[in-house]
Amino acid sequence: MPRKILLCAKPQEPVPEEFFHQWKSPQGGQWVLFYRRESNFLVRFVDLADFTVSADAQEITITPVAAVSREQVEHLYLNLVAPLALSHQNKLVLHASAIEVDDFSLVFAAPSGGGKSTLAASFASAGYRFLADDGVELRAHGATYLVQPNHPSIGLWSDSSEQLYSNNNEMITVETTPGKLGFLMADKTLFCDQPRPLKHVYFLGDGSASELSIAPVAGAEVMANILRNSFLLDVAATKSLARNFDDVSLFAQQAVFYSLDYPRRYDVLPGLHEEILDRARGD
Repeated sequence: MPRKILLCAKPQEPVPEEFFHQWKSPQGGQWVLFYRRESNFLVRFVDLADFTVSADAQEITITPVAAVSREQVEHLYLNLVAPLALSHQNKLVLHASAIEVDDFSLVFAAPSGGGKSTLAASFASAGYRFLADDGVELRAHGATYLVQPNHPSIGLWSDSSEQLYSNNNEMITVETTPGKLGFLMADKTLFCDQPRPLKHVYFLGDGSASELSIAPVAGAEVMANILRNSFLLDVAATKSLARNFDDVSLFAQQAVFYSLDYPRRYDVLPGLHEEILDRARGD
């Protein structure tokens, strides 16, 4: 992990440079702005915190806004900013969530709001430990890949949090984005803190399916999905993109990829769990 330096809180000041990339909130507002400066990058979470990432991504300086809690800043750092920095260190990092099943791992990849955290949280609420949320790092290990644990927290929109964890006293909540809560697990036995071999990667659809649909994917479709769901600190850097493409090409040769779509209703989750677990344990 990068070295972390936490500074005292202060208001966010105007940035003279133009941002080169942004993440928008589901409501369409500015949420995260990316700035490229002479000797570093600035990742600004609007009205929350500034994260200054060194050019080699080995050091991150954090300047929170007043009244933002330490837990909130830590969640943003571990689940979002550190994965961005790791990607700049030529690590393979997916915008995904991961759980542990029978000493291996399952990964659910999707853009923000695509349902990956809800699906992982539903497995966790059913007793399966989770490995990572938002940023999932994968490391080559012999003929397979290891999914690295991240942080014992998971981010959920309000409807999912009410459905899955409304009565769970083992959770500490912090607001991570407008309308989204980060659930920190006080009971660390629910979190897997060791790397687990990768079994399957599921690329989530948009929820328009009228029934559960799972199908293997390969070739160009895998490449497109991995690139679409990759963490990148500098999306315009030619060398970084070339390295990422090489890593993705090797990763895409694994026969572990599936498309997954299902109606976004909580009553279908038990059957979805059963289908995913049967498929994983049957291979």
